[in-house]
Amino acid sequence: MPKVNPYKNIKEGTFTKQARQAGMTIPKFADHVIKNYKNPKTKYNPSLTTFRRAQFYKNLVVKK
Repeated sequence: MPKVNPYKNIKEGTFTKQARQAGMTIPKFADHVIKNYKNPKTKYNPSLTTFRRAQFYKNLVVKK
């Protein structure tokens, strides 16, 4: 059975672009997104896609 690449549809640089637009570094933006996801007390509510990108960054990219 051939391996299926789960990351074939990832747009490279999208999370970095979002972090720069927010005026943060990538690690700080990832922490900010994870902390504020589905938190009704904050003004910033990231989308599920942004949350998943932050998790991807924290789980795979940081551990290299």
